[in-house]
Amino acid sequence: MTNPYLAGVYAPVDVEVDGDDLEVIGSIPTDLDGVFVRNGPNPRFAPDGRYHWFDGDGMLHAVRFGSGKASYRNRWIGTDAFSRDVASGRPLWTGVIEPVAGNPSDMPLKDTANTDVVAFRGSLLATWYLSGRPYAVDPVSLATTGAEDFGATLPCRMSAHAKVDESTGELLFFDYGPVRPWMRYGVIGADGRLAHLVDIDLPGPRLPHDMAITASHAVLMDLPLVNDRQAARAGRHKIVFDRSLPARFGVIPRRGAGSDVRWFEAEPCYIYHVVNSWEEGGEIVLDVCRVSKPEPAGSGGTLDRMLSYLRLDAQLHRYRFDLASGKTVEESLDDDNTEFPSVPTAMVGRPSRFAYNVHISAESTLLFDGIVKYDTVTGASSRHAFGPGRWGSEAPFAPRAGAAGASEDDGYLVSFVHDSAENRSEVVVLAAADIAAGPVARVLLPQRVPIGFHATWVKGDGLA
Repeated sequence: MTNPYLAGVYAPVDVEVDGDDLEVIGSIPTDLDGVFVRNGPNPRFAPDGRYHWFDGDGMLHAVRFGSGKASYRNRWIGTDAFSRDVASGRPLWTGVIEPVAGNPSDMPLKDTANTDVVAFRGSLLATWYLSGRPYAVDPVSLATTGAEDFGATLPCRMSAHAKVDESTGELLFFDYGPVRPWMRYGVIGADGRLAHLVDIDLPGPRLPHDMAITASHAVLMDLPLVNDRQAARAGRHKIVFDRSLPARFGVIPRRGAGSDVRWFEAEPCYIYHVVNSWEEGGEIVLDVCRVSKPEPAGSGGTLDRMLSYLRLDAQLHRYRFDLASGKTVEESLDDDNTEFPSVPTAMVGRPSRFAYNVHISAESTLLFDGIVKYDTVTGASSRHAFGPGRWGSEAPFAPRAGAAGASEDDGYLVSFVHDSAENRSEVVVLAAADIAAGPVARVLLPQRVPIGFHATWVKGDGLA
């Protein structure tokens, strides 16, 4: 069976290109000023062994908007592993579903930095879902400046989905792995140096993917999707969902000790991505995309299991953690299958009203066929469908340049979209206040952009 994540809309591109003054259908708003950048897997060499979509070398695709015009460029992330492969002229690593015995001993699993990308202190940080070295990248040139150690103060790794608090200038993160300590939580200060790091006591190795922050706390996760220890002893990476375990959420003060964590229990589930979290009275509110059945649906071979795991079935869900009583209340906010959420970066950790989730199609592979805008105050929602055979990406919010920000949705959404019939990629620009009205602009790109992972928006006034 051909691996679909190496073909069609997922097939890697093999060149780095630049394109200026791109063709536009419609009109780019003159108050759209900044860079839209997305991370994702793009293997430099043909994979050695069975390929998992999460294996590919990290590649950034970026579109710079300003003065009603747009330009595009893409670059591989220059990780240490990528450089070693290039120097050897072949892949030195197999992927996560192959035994690691033949991989370089100093890095049994290849750190690709292919998962997330956030803007911090004038740089982009590209990070990896299994925890690795964060790589600093120039947001305009996309040149990798190197592994970021924050002034030689970072003694551990950093997982994907670190959170930037724009109010304080801090970066909050976690690290996890298969050896003790199973998890660490830390804060990089506004000065770009490690300000806080503590071990988090867990009953064993876990596989958290995301975290949340509020104005005063961080929320960490201990979820019942765990490493198969027997497979690990055999040198294989395998995960299992243990329904006998609850989902646990650890609430810790931002600069708290490990002993300060308070654990709140909920029904078993897995959570890939947080929408947002904030403090409300004596409670912490946490909105997420909740997966109630993360285990494979079938009992086929390795490829079938991978395809099943990647066929997400997630719903918008809310938790309330009462800090006085220690009780958890959870409720479903929608029953549709949506994921890869975004909120304005200025609202992260603060009470927010709108969430922008991509809608998951019914295809056999993970594809996004539209965007759903949720009003979590009224319960209303609105939609934009990309169209038949058109597949999009996570859509970050871009605030209008110079706007006073009278409303939370005063800005735009941007998304890479690939048109299968035309075999052409573009960026669609939607007015966030009315996504159902369709794109105000479609920016045609000089090459195909493979389906990928996470994205961010860097405001023009934050660029050097």
